[in-house]
Amino acid sequence: MTDPARPELARRLGTGDAVIVGLSAMIGAGIFAVWGPASAAAGDALLVALGIAAVIALCNATSSAQLAAHHPASGGTYVFGNRVLGPWWGFTAGWGFVIGKTASCAAMAMTFAAYLVPGNVWGQRLAAAVAVAALTLAAVRGITRTAQLARVLLVIALLGLVALLVATSVTTLPDPAPLAPPDGVYGILQGAGLLFFAFAGYARIATLAEEVRTPAAIGRAVLIALGGVLLLYGLTSFALLGTIGGELPGSTAPLADLAAALAVPGLSVGVQIAAGAAALGALLALLTGVSRTALAMARQHDLPHPLATIEPRHRVPARAQLLLGLVVVVIVLVADLRGAIGFSSFGVLVYYTVTNLAALRQPREQRRWPRPLQVLGVIGCLAMAFSLPLGSVIGGAAVLLAGLGYRLLRTRRAGIA
Repeated sequence: MTDPARPELARRLGTGDAVIVGLSAMIGAGIFAVWGPASAAAGDALLVALGIAAVIALCNATSSAQLAAHHPASGGTYVFGNRVLGPWWGFTAGWGFVIGKTASCAAMAMTFAAYLVPGNVWGQRLAAAVAVAALTLAAVRGITRTAQLARVLLVIALLGLVALLVATSVTTLPDPAPLAPPDGVYGILQGAGLLFFAFAGYARIATLAEEVRTPAAIGRAVLIALGGVLLLYGLTSFALLGTIGGELPGSTAPLADLAAALAVPGLSVGVQIAAGAAALGALLALLTGVSRTALAMARQHDLPHPLATIEPRHRVPARAQLLLGLVVVVIVLVADLRGAIGFSSFGVLVYYTVTNLAALRQPREQRRWPRPLQVLGVIGCLAMAFSLPLGSVIGGAAVLLAGLGYRLLRTRRAGIA
């Protein structure tokens, strides 16, 4: 029975809707934002780094699905960690997710602006801020409208990507200069950590667990979305390596550069539109997922309790959604894209470390996947997190510790654990 003093979110999303939310998040993040910095780190081992990121993403996805099937509440690993490992683990995951994905929101808004408003820095910042404000208002209108808009944006993005990949397959170009070798295992792991940013969209499915109709739909949606995105990333990486090659590390809009190299009439404009749609779809899914984790944390007083308010008409966490939108607008006005990606990866890898630890502790009757997958997930997440650029590691660790310090002070004043 629903507690009228604590209203629940509406269960309106089916498997298809949840897949769309995850696909729109991953496709927007990975295809249009990470190839440049990832190739600069991994060099000619870019495909190896992509494989490592994909394997760890699979470990994390199965752990997320296993946990969400038995704990179908909004908040993802913040809830899972609390219930399985204890409140400090849950807070670490939730705070890592909030800070990492808030940076991701800014990265997606900046990606949208970089493709659609090239060359003008302040024009890009203004466009990014307007995009954040518009999609925040759309998310406040309700989760059903969020899924419908994500579906439209995803279709536009996929049409552009398919057109680009088809054009690449039928166009003959001279062999490009090769990528330089990586800086050993460290470079490969750093590239994998940056590429992992592109796979993290399935987290949005788990954080929407309280709005998915059945627990079984969560696991199906996670695996379908991850498999589809891995196929698309593999095709895109081959296309980029075969056409841009050694110029890829210096590219801020690699798919636009790929379209320009092919010289197919109208293709560059189509890629710009696809990039804008994909980035907006990712931004919409990110805004929705972060606000749900903030909702769960506010319910437990790990964030200010007014953020736990659910707006009665549309049954969404409107206050959390609006505050998040405001914070992201500030970030896009002062930050840059590459720094946002590294910072985001660190926070999200901390989140998934706790995810795998929580899945590892689940009792046998709740298990759906073998324990070695979770062990590999823990090791892989930590290795990639601490192989990221030093500035990202230091900045991410500092903000994470600041959050833990806040909780320590709050719990001591309240006299709780």
